[in-house]
Amino acid sequence: QVHLEESGGGLVQAGESLRLACAASGTISGYTAMGWYRQAPGNQREFIAGITVGGHTNYADFVQGRCTISRTIRTNTVYLQMNSLNPDDTAVYYCFLRRLNTNFWGQGTQVTVSS
Repeated sequence: QVHLEESGGGLVQAGESLRLACAASGTISGYTAMGWYRQAPGNQREFIAGITVGGHTNYADFVQGRCTISRTIRTNTVYLQMNSLNPDDTAVYYCFLRRLNTNFWGQGTQVTVSS
């Protein structure tokens, strides 16, 4: 069983930054990637950023250099640094881990950006 524990969400003002963290545990051996999605009310879940076990990263176009994904291999933790946040970034942010062609999801952490 895969367990993903997210942290770091909260309420911030426009222009501020947040750093999300996601620690993976359980049956995760052989996983190929971790990363982040988000879902705003009334919207579909959308990809933000991912990082493979080899360290390759990719980002959604809308990130536009405002986000950086990183990881700590020893603790199976992935981070998402988000800068210059704006109200459109308000959403529930979900961590994912990909293993055996299946995405496993965390419970999500709320990020709210006030104007």
